[in-house]
Amino acid sequence: MTIHFAIQPLLALAAGILILVRPKMLNLIVAVYLIVIGILGLFPGLRI
Repeated sequence: MTIHFAIQPLLALAAGILILVRPKMLNLIVAVYLIVIGILGLFPGLRI
């Protein structure tokens, strides 16, 4: 049995939870999220 997870929804969920817990970190969380999504978009073979 193979389980396939999409990384983008998991990152969005983690970012949303972190923003709720630590609103002052919003800029950092959004920046890291955008960088990760950009890297995944440039290298589609890195998808988990």
